[in-house]
Amino acid sequence: MSTIILACQTIRNEVRKAIEETGVPYPVFYLEAGLHNKPERLHARVMEEIAMLDNVGTILMAFGFCGNSMLGLRADQAKIVIPKTEDCIPLLLGSSAARLALSREMGTYFLTKGWLDYEQNIIWEYERCLKRYGEQRAVRVMKTMLGHYKRFLLIDTGAYPVDSILPRTLAFAERMAMKHEIRRGSLQILHKLFLGQWDENFLVLKPGEELTLDQVLGSLGDSQAVSQISCSQNRMGER
Repeated sequence: MSTIILACQTIRNEVRKAIEETGVPYPVFYLEAGLHNKPERLHARVMEEIAMLDNVGTILMAFGFCGNSMLGLRADQAKIVIPKTEDCIPLLLGSSAARLALSREMGTYFLTKGWLDYEQNIIWEYERCLKRYGEQRAVRVMKTMLGHYKRFLLIDTGAYPVDSILPRTLAFAERMAMKHEIRRGSLQILHKLFLGQWDENFLVLKPGEELTLDQVLGSLGDSQAVSQISCSQNRMGER
């Protein structure tokens, strides 16, 4: 039986790079971006995709838990492997600890090329408001939406030229009077997922086994578990 990868379109660039670097031959099925804005829709799409699979023995999930989206995840005929991360950001930083450390420094809004390309994100929303209301009102609306955030942090995953999006993110940060930084990311979680190096940082569900709330909460630290349950801001970027 074969192995396949299920991944969010938002991290398409990183998945492609990790596959290139590890040399694994597994086919990838991408789920459309934006689904994690509504956990019930993401769950339904994941289960729909799994139901269509045939002669598959292992499903590698290039996802985090994404709020409550993955609760009840199961495959009757295949085992499922999923990283123990609250969302996609640790998949691009290399660990949940790295993400948590950056967030503790200050309110941090994470950015990636995939998020800018595929998501209806806050820069997209600003540009929409700009056309409709003009700059003064658009900036006021965006600053309200950003709330406690003090910094935009662009994750350089090495999967694309950062310069291709840097002018856009820098310009937006300047308009919002926020800090802008670039930090080097890491694809080590995706590498380990694809190479079968499933240590204590992964959950392996046997065929027919269902992902439970206890498993999710047991995989995360206390501060991460609180935000995981609420899932009200379970979107790429908003952390």
